[in-house]
Amino acid sequence: MASSSVSSLLRLSFCLFILQVMNIGRCSAATRIYQFKVQTKRLTRLCQTKEIVTINGKFPGLAITAQEDDNIVVNVINMTPYNATIHWHGIKQKLSCWYDGPSYITQCPIQSGQRFTYNFTVAQQKGTFFWHAHFSWLRATVYGPLIVYPKANVPYPFKKPFKEHTILLGEYWLKNVVELEKHVLESGGPPPPADAFTINGQPGPNYNCSSKDVYELEIVPRKTYLLRLINAGINMESFFTIANHRLTIVEVDSEYTKPFTTERLMLVPGQTMNLLLTADQPIGRYSIAMGPYESAKNVKFQHTSAIASLRYFGAFPNSVASPAKLPVFNDNIAVKTVMDGLRSLNTVDVPKDVDAHLFITIGINVNKCNSEDPNNKCQGPRKGRLAASMNNISFTNLKSRFWKLITRNWKGNDTQAANGTRAMVFEYGSRIQIIFQNTGTLTTENHPIHLHGHSFYVIGYGTGNYDQQTARFNLEDPPYLNTIGVPVGGWAAIRFVADNPGLWLLHCHRHPSNMGNEHNVYSEKWQDGAGDSTSSSCRSTKVLASSKLANYDRGRIVLATTTERELEAPICLLLFI
Repeated sequence: MASSSVSSLLRLSFCLFILQVMNIGRCSAATRIYQFKVQTKRLTRLCQTKEIVTINGKFPGLAITAQEDDNIVVNVINMTPYNATIHWHGIKQKLSCWYDGPSYITQCPIQSGQRFTYNFTVAQQKGTFFWHAHFSWLRATVYGPLIVYPKANVPYPFKKPFKEHTILLGEYWLKNVVELEKHVLESGGPPPPADAFTINGQPGPNYNCSSKDVYELEIVPRKTYLLRLINAGINMESFFTIANHRLTIVEVDSEYTKPFTTERLMLVPGQTMNLLLTADQPIGRYSIAMGPYESAKNVKFQHTSAIASLRYFGAFPNSVASPAKLPVFNDNIAVKTVMDGLRSLNTVDVPKDVDAHLFITIGINVNKCNSEDPNNKCQGPRKGRLAASMNNISFTNLKSRFWKLITRNWKGNDTQAANGTRAMVFEYGSRIQIIFQNTGTLTTENHPIHLHGHSFYVIGYGTGNYDQQTARFNLEDPPYLNTIGVPVGGWAAIRFVADNPGLWLLHCHRHPSNMGNEHNVYSEKWQDGAGDSTSSSCRSTKVLASSKLANYDRGRIVLATTTERELEAPICLLLFI
């Protein structure tokens, strides 16, 4: 009897120990709470003062920091006359797609005077991310870093740097960006080039009235630094370099890579890179430069580079900085060299078998004018309207419901895109391969394609048309990204597993493409038993009379909305199976 009691006590003690260990794992994650006030601020740049939209009056915005598996809560109040949403770029939003941020896709805009709380977990993620507005062109000034550190006592796969610094690349317009967007939409013409490039919000001495608007980074000789580089720009791919210094890439899109050392690199809009910089040069000042990569021909762009300053501790304050040398505007070789050097740190589990093969053409089209104002002649080529497209379909915001993606075998050079809303539905756990083919319906250019809710393996890319017989795939250590620049006139192949149920946006991260509707949306069905805790969030959504709730049966919910009026609360289009 005593022996039996001791045995029971031991079993109970063991169970309590296991529960305690599990509880410690839960308690080790913290909740990080931030307050976001979307508000205007008067800012002077390039000799002119104007109002810009900011978060908490800061430009660029404040840094959100967390640790892997932490919970992040952001309370947003919109104090501007504009609608707004916030996207947490690169965060996968496991089982929380309604906090992803794309307006009219997984969330209704936060209207003027309204509040909204984002509440999500950075589950099994660490690295450099960023947040930005996902409504209109507000992203031009509404952005900031989101840094997720490894768990305690988990080291970097490289020697711990002495210090780290975050560098945000951006574009700045003198005019009100909301009015600029309105004009582009009405005219159908191309977006105007930025008036300046910026490094941490500062244009540098190459621009008028900007000799003192220079970001300065101070470093200590012989120390190694981690630079968290983020391209928060709207429209342009950007070259980046530091005079007389070599940069070692160790992370791209929050995933570790094999160290790759280069003197210059290129980031597409929405891309992040972590770089190691060693202060191994003579004490002095060195220019940090950001400049444009012109991937399309006959497109207007800002030619002047942004300049920041790298100053060694001990350098004379007024010493002349060594100039930085950027690649020429259209240096495709410089772009390819960096892309060729990106490899996952370790051998990875790339899907060898594929359940869904997709071939998606991406390009710029010209549609008929159809201007509502007879006096407003369209300003696109051939007196038409520019429209970006995927598979010759120019995405239209929700009006009735999502339809399955229809892939056609486009022949010839059909420059006009049809309008539509396409949704691809995948079974949970599907292994998916997508070939993106850059087309020349109007012109070829680099397209930065971003996938929400997932990362993907870039298994191949090349110039010209994709040929299954000659394409070579890397299935051993391809880079694991969430944004890929599809080469000029070329193709890129990606693979990923649809293991994150929800509705996710696939789109070009340039705003001309967003306005021109180079979007696609795909939905993942839920694994048996999954989604129960989140379905009520969609069912309890209050919508105005202009919305429709369709196909509500057997636990399956597809919520379809119109865009005639704005909705009151966040929604998410989900499939619960």
